[in-house]
Amino acid sequence: MEDNKELIEAQAKLQGQAEIWQYMLNFVDSMALRSAVELRIADTIHSHGRPITLSQIAAGVGSSSSSPSPDMITCLSRIMRLLVCKKIFTASPPVDGEETLYGLTDSSTWLLRDGETTLAPWILLLMDPIVLAPWRYLSSCVKDGGFTFEKAHGCDIWKYASADKELNQLLNDGMESKGRIAMKALASAYKDGFGCVGSVVDVGGGTGEGVAEIVKAHPWITGINFDFPDVVATAPPYAGVSHVGGNIFEAIPKADVAFMMVRSLSTAFHTNVQRI
Repeated sequence: MEDNKELIEAQAKLQGQAEIWQYMLNFVDSMALRSAVELRIADTIHSHGRPITLSQIAAGVGSSSSSPSPDMITCLSRIMRLLVCKKIFTASPPVDGEETLYGLTDSSTWLLRDGETTLAPWILLLMDPIVLAPWRYLSSCVKDGGFTFEKAHGCDIWKYASADKELNQLLNDGMESKGRIAMKALASAYKDGFGCVGSVVDVGGGTGEGVAEIVKAHPWITGINFDFPDVVATAPPYAGVSHVGGNIFEAIPKADVAFMMVRSLSTAFHTNVQRI
């Protein structure tokens, strides 16, 4: 009886160790996902319209050499093996000496860079080194207070992005992709709620994709996209939407309806959302 109890305790302790190892190595999944987006693996498979071989994927990821090197194939195969295990892609076992065929899943369709609704820009943003760095300061914030992004970079993410064109583009693209998905769902589910609305202002609307979806679904509405001046400066034109730059803490354009999405990026970096 005592031996059985010790065995159960040993198995539970071993299971606990395995879980800690899993948590420690979860970043590998995220980095593999980022690599898939950067290499446009899902787009390459999608362009063929069917599952394809590893060699065909390698040929489509933009290698400068005329043919994929053995090292490239080896590294790519490891990435694909992991993402197949995570059910991001499918792998059909080889038959009669043929190569394994890799295909898309419902998950990997969200990685298509040119898809109407895609999470690819959001993945590139969240996995960017500048955006990852603040997470190293969580314990420092617990002990000393403050905000993680500011501890990592000396200012909040919005100020940093205003001076860094590359991050600013990543931020705008990521917010736009996430906003487009949310607004499509809102415009569809809440379609009867806009009947008496003549104007809508999207507070912190990024490049305007979100409010543009509402105006597209309800053409009689006048849309206003309101965000920081450096953000709206990069916004493309949309029919029925005007872009207005300003500061939410100073004034917001008037409209029948004002809405604001609380974006996870803001809360993740502990920006000063409580002032709102």
